[in-house]
Amino acid sequence: MVVLPAGVESAEGAAYSFVDLGDSARVALSLAPGGRGPFREQAREVMAALQAILAKQPEQMTVTVQTVFLRDAADQAECEAIFGAHYGAQWPVTNFVSQPPCSGAALALEAWAIGGDSVRIERYGLEALVVSYDSVRWVHCGGVKALASLDGAYPQALDALARLSRVLARAGCGLEQVVRTWFYLGGITDPEAKVWRYQELNRARSDFYRAIRFHSSRLQRDNPPGVYPASTGIGMSSPGLVIGCLALETDREDVLLLPLENPQQTPAYAYHSKYSSQSPKFSRAMALRLGDYLTTWISGTASIVGSESCHPGDIEKQTEQTIDNIQRLIASDNFAAHGVSGAGAALHDLAKIRVYLKRLEDLDKCRAICRQRFGAVPAVYAVADICRPELLVEIEGVAFSRYSPPARPLGPGK
Repeated sequence: MVVLPAGVESAEGAAYSFVDLGDSARVALSLAPGGRGPFREQAREVMAALQAILAKQPEQMTVTVQTVFLRDAADQAECEAIFGAHYGAQWPVTNFVSQPPCSGAALALEAWAIGGDSVRIERYGLEALVVSYDSVRWVHCGGVKALASLDGAYPQALDALARLSRVLARAGCGLEQVVRTWFYLGGITDPEAKVWRYQELNRARSDFYRAIRFHSSRLQRDNPPGVYPASTGIGMSSPGLVIGCLALETDREDVLLLPLENPQQTPAYAYHSKYSSQSPKFSRAMALRLGDYLTTWISGTASIVGSESCHPGDIEKQTEQTIDNIQRLIASDNFAAHGVSGAGAALHDLAKIRVYLKRLEDLDKCRAICRQRFGAVPAVYAVADICRPELLVEIEGVAFSRYSPPARPLGPGK
């Protein structure tokens, strides 16, 4: 067992988990304030909770990446000042996202911290940070915004992806090394150019990705062409587009990347054109085998079977179907079907989840099911439009588990 739920979940959803990976350790945190005073008080409460949790860990931990969910985008400047006073020159990569926390708080925080004797951290401005250990470079990028003057999701997405490529280049990395992306799009289901803004984002992403072969040297030999990173495309209440990503660089021979598809879902990149003139270019999950450990990044997942949305208007059935989809996606038999035996994960292996809800009034029903199915996993619940108008909930997460390859049979006389 790699993931150890170590925090006590409060009514506001503050929790953390400790992930032991042998030569390094990670802490995943989901924090929201209990108080409802001025923004400054709530932000300081969150930072005090973060500091207290990290101080309990068996080794020194450094926060590397965080996502701040804001009820009001106008609070970002004050939040930056408070965080700046806390972090000083040790700023993590930060995404500020206009998605109101379902708890009613002014903000919620999801953060990752890492520790270990061999861990080295390099910063390349505010938008990129590199974590290196054991011959692996993890490149975190975030807070990359499309130019505010651009009108339309298509030019916004092209601009943001070009900016992301330049941020990665400053960190000595290429877009082809990306394993996970996030797209936070204002008005994601608003009409634009006779379609939705999300469909225009898909068109731009398809055009930008056309010449890129993601991790071609790290994939199974029999993987189909057109492999893409895991991804989340989700709405936010402020205009524009914010993106972030995680990239991986290594020459280790015991590394394998495996894009996963759900056997009960059509791959998103193979959707019919009725859903989008250019299909969404992402994999349902991306798994990394690194030595004896397995990390699985789960894309934003919703109540879709085949390519059709299921259970319109029913938050409980949509939540159950979404979790069923995640469970099938990361199960060991699905890894085996993708050519890798001895790998897989269960719901209790998730170190954290994000739950995006279209309607605040669905929180209690959705959260009850998530707690029953996932257990005491750190979770952020935020209000956000999903990429299809009829979908009420979307869930993403990351799982850590052991890789145990089947033993090879001995030859004759052995």
